Amino acid sequence: MKTIHLIAATRPNFMKVAPLWHALSSENDYTVKLVHTGQHYDYSMSQLFFDELKLPEPSVNLQTGSGSHATQTAAVMVAYEKYLLEQTPDVVVVPGDVNSTLACALTSVKMHIPVAHLEAGLRSRDKTMPEEINRVLTDAISSICWTPSEDASENLLQEGVEPNRISFVGNCMIDSLNTMMPAIQSRRAWEQFDIEADTYCVVTLHRPGNVDDPTRLKAIINALMELSVRMPLVLPLHPRTRQQLDNMGMLPTLEQHGSIHIIPPQGYLDFTSLMHRAALVITDSGGLQEETTILGIPCLTIRPNTERPITCTEGTNRLVEPDSITSAADDALGSGVTTPRIPTFWDGKTAQRIVTDLNERFANNRVDNG
Repeated sequence: MKTIHLIAATRPNFMKVAPLWHALSSENDYTVKLVHTGQHYDYSMSQLFFDELKLPEPSVNLQTGSGSHATQTAAVMVAYEKYLLEQTPDVVVVPGDVNSTLACALTSVKMHIPVAHLEAGLRSRDKTMPEEINRVLTDAISSICWTPSEDASENLLQEGVEPNRISFVGNCMIDSLNTMMPAIQSRRAWEQFDIEADTYCVVTLHRPGNVDDPTRLKAIINALMELSVRMPLVLPLHPRTRQQLDNMGMLPTLEQHGSIHIIPPQGYLDFTSLMHRAALVITDSGGLQEETTILGIPCLTIRPNTERPITCTEGTNRLVEPDSITSAADDALGSGVTTPRIPTFWDGKTAQRIVTDLNERFANNRVDNG
């Protein structure tokens, strides 16, 4: 019996690990322990997602909370090391690119425990993004790199990662989307705002590059207010975004705006229900670039780059700057609904391919830490 630690830290992580938890738990050869680092910790950012994705209570919650990058990374390393000293797994699976991803990977490798990186190989080539640092370093020390797309595998090969460490398995977030779609479609979350399906725009903002720069954030908000003249906007506010808008004195204006619906962070089902019947999505999130591609919804990503270029070349995504949001929205809405090319292995079967890969690696003694 092999023991697997699945690391969960933030909202995007939960959608990635849920299909894998269910797939591994159905196998007789694995004991799966869900490790919550506590990087996202309030109900709307954490427990609600566990409930909706039918994840069990974590085996442990490290309760590390928020803080600076150094504080948070160090806190997760110290807390996770203590847990690893109590019982040692055969593999630690770290998803995504948040601080907990790198922290748990570093801690495990230093204790000679193999690490598997779920969603490996994504690259924005932008070292000012903390997520890019986390991605590159985690891939460098992982024994197994499970990639979501062929370009991600190619990135790893170009960086000198040995081919036997790389397995192209697909996108686990799409597994969650496919599994939950009946519940999503029945939710009809937009009706609470008295707006019609397929007529509104969903907006999310949380990345420091957009939120922490008052000048850039003001330009984004001004563009959104201009767009709201033409269509209703639904804006679930991330806590850091709400705080910054409040500091800038812009929050009351948005809250009183007739065509902009400011709401708290939503659970997976309600948010995805809102998104899947939107006419347009404007975001700086990584995962939404992928989900809108599957759903065929035009997506504008307010960033100069993306670690998911396949969503632009094969999907519905395009990169925009604050001063081009309204014109890009007009172009996207004017072109109508598109039929994107669905990237290879974004088919809802990624978790099972991972289980197959893990079975083969254990059978052939190809799970090690060096």
